[in-house]
Amino acid sequence: MKNLAKIFVPLLVLAVALAVILTKNFSSVPRQIQKAENKESKNDSTNQSLPMLMDLGRGTCKACKMMLPILQELQEEYKGRAIIKIVDIRYDPEPARIYKIRLIPTQIFFNATGKEVYRHEGFMDKASIEHELQKIGVK
Repeated sequence: MKNLAKIFVPLLVLAVALAVILTKNFSSVPRQIQKAENKESKNDSTNQSLPMLMDLGRGTCKACKMMLPILQELQEEYKGRAIIKIVDIRYDPEPARIYKIRLIPTQIFFNATGKEVYRHEGFMDKASIEHELQKIGVK
């Protein structure tokens, strides 16, 4: 039994150390990417001083699928006047954590200074989105 413990304990310590090293290395890559994306997002909204709609969802939920063409259409229609950002939380889960998303899809409206001014959970039709964009100063 003592011989088994002499072999098992060092192997266990080695396995834990390896797991910590691998976790640290792999988890730092998404953070670096996220930092770059956050910097880019800040540049998008603060440098241009544009209001922003951020839609957080997943490509697999029914309401998200229904909203995608609406959001893509709005991206074109409001180009230069507002930022319409579509975030698929399957591939980019960090914003869902940061903004404490409880239900998808969630639409968050930010004014030109980057302050959250309105939040909606669930499907939102085009007219409602446009109404909220007008309320935050988008013409």
